[in-house]
Amino acid sequence: MIKVEEIEMQYGSFKALNKVSFKVNKGEVVGLLGPNGAGKSTTMKVLTTYLYPNAGKAYVDGLDVTEKPLEVRARIGYLPELLPLYLDMEVKDYLHFVAQSRAIKKTRLTKRLDWVVEHLELKPVYRKLCRELSKGFRQRVGLAQALIHDPDIVILDEPTSGLDPHQIQEIRALIRNLGKNKTVILSTHILQEAQAVSDRIVIINRGRIVGDGTIEELQRQAHPVERTFVAIIGKKDDIIASLKDIDGGHEVLYLNDVDGYCNFEIRAQQGRQIWKQIGALCKEKGWQLGLLKDIPYSLEDTFMSLTKEENL
Repeated sequence: MIKVEEIEMQYGSFKALNKVSFKVNKGEVVGLLGPNGAGKSTTMKVLTTYLYPNAGKAYVDGLDVTEKPLEVRARIGYLPELLPLYLDMEVKDYLHFVAQSRAIKKTRLTKRLDWVVEHLELKPVYRKLCRELSKGFRQRVGLAQALIHDPDIVILDEPTSGLDPHQIQEIRALIRNLGKNKTVILSTHILQEAQAVSDRIVIINRGRIVGDGTIEELQRQAHPVERTFVAIIGKKDDIIASLKDIDGGHEVLYLNDVDGYCNFEIRAQQGRQIWKQIGALCKEKGWQLGLLKDIPYSLEDTFMSLTKEENL
């Protein structure tokens, strides 16, 4: 549904996007994750035809964004970083205006208005001026205008900005629900946000794609070693010597002693599943094994690893 092929975007001497390529499949929720200034909003502006790239191609529902911009806009719902609200209009009039701009037929208008008012909980502010709304309600009205025409493709730039924790949970649930039958791409710099709603994550940093995949795939990409925690009762020096003798390259780190158990972290190449060999070693030596488990990398660990400067 969305295909980006080596797009570049230049602002004077500054290259905001540098050969960016990725895909978003039909019915997929993809999080575009990156630090502030990484190129997320610029990418979305290209996809929504607000900007034309200096090089490369971008397609939305098979349509070239530079050759068929009006057709592209008709197929997407877009929540930009700066909310497109008319502050002197009531929420009711604003949503009517957007619906008419989207050429929604009168037979569908009431149904679509009712849907966005219910799902974004706009009833308390429906007759208020947009300028009177809190930041959170302004964000909800912005989401409403993006969804009012029931688009197949939804592009959201920081969709939970300004919302309180309860509202964030509600919007995340809405996005997950939208992903059941729509294609969704959302940008965020909040790691938990991307993890909570995305089927896949694309990480961008300084205008380049530095990661693309599921959480597990990104973790494997970012970290060449897997970490295993083991707690064993026995003589520390004997345990260390035996652990180091296990076939294959790995690192043995002594952590501490707790309640008679010697605790270690073993670092080995991804995919080695060294825990199997540790279990066999303990059985052979007659050691009492207290705990043997993977030490997973957090999304924050993965993000920091992929966005560090040497990866650029």
